[in-house]
Amino acid sequence: MSRRCELTGKGPMSGNNVSHAKNRTRRRFLPNLNEVTLESESLGRSFKLRISAAALRTVDHRGGLDAFFAKSKDEELSDGALKIKKEIAKAAVAA
Repeated sequence: MSRRCELTGKGPMSGNNVSHAKNRTRRRFLPNLNEVTLESESLGRSFKLRISAAALRTVDHRGGLDAFFAKSKDEELSDGALKIKKEIAKAAVAA
């Protein structure tokens, strides 16, 4: 399982550990990933996603999973999230 957010595409970054003596060694900054279950209002289903804490706040701020997918770009989404987005768009057209 990759360490990548399914909604925002946020992944590991690299940088330096810097000691008091200014010695630098390489390190990785990992995203704060959580496995959450989000509810889609238009589909009436819930989906299990592995997303970052920042993405969870963004979903909450935009007003839910459906509103988040309406504003999100396809390039950032994982394959599974892209399928969910297309299902939600299809349900919105049918309604």
